Amino acid sequence: MRTAIFAKYYLPGLNMALIVATCITVGLTLLLIPIGKRRKPGTPLTWGEAVVGATYAFGVMFLAYGVVPHQWLAHADNELGWRSDKIMIGPKLGSKHLLKYLPFTITAQTIRDIIAVMIYAFFLGLQIAVWAWWQSRGKTKSTEVAVSTYGRPLVRKA
Repeated sequence: MRTAIFAKYYLPGLNMALIVATCITVGLTLLLIPIGKRRKPGTPLTWGEAVVGATYAFGVMFLAYGVVPHQWLAHADNELGWRSDKIMIGPKLGSKHLLKYLPFTITAQTIRDIIAVMIYAFFLGLQIAVWAWWQSRGKTKSTEVAVSTYGRPLVRKA
C-alpha cells in the first residue's frame, strides 16, 4: 500500500515493480564481482557450493529474462496504454506532426516490443561481461620476450 502511494504521488508514470526488479537483477549480477575477487581461481568446488551457485544463477536469469521484461510489458500495456491502435509514426498520425510523411506505420505496441528486446539484450550483454570477467580472473598477461642463447630478444621491437 505504501509503495502504491509513493508511486502515485512522487513518481507518476513509473512502475515501482519494474524499477525494483531491474535494480535487484543488476545488483545480484554485479554482486559476483566481489565474490570472484575473494575466491581464488582454481579452488575446488564442493557439491554444496555448486548447488548454491546454480540456484543463484537460475534466480538471476529468472529475474533478468522473466520478471523484468514481464514488468515492462505490463507497465507499457496498463499504465502507458501502448496498444496496437495507438500510432506513433506513420501517415495516419495527423497533420500536425512531421513524422506523418513516412510511408510506414509504427504503433506503440511495436515500440513496446523493441524496448523489451533491448531489455533482453542489456541483460545478456551484462551477463556475458560478468562471465568473461569471471573466466579471465587470475590470469596474467605475459610480457616476456623470447631470448636467444646470448640473452638478446628474438623479436625486433618496432
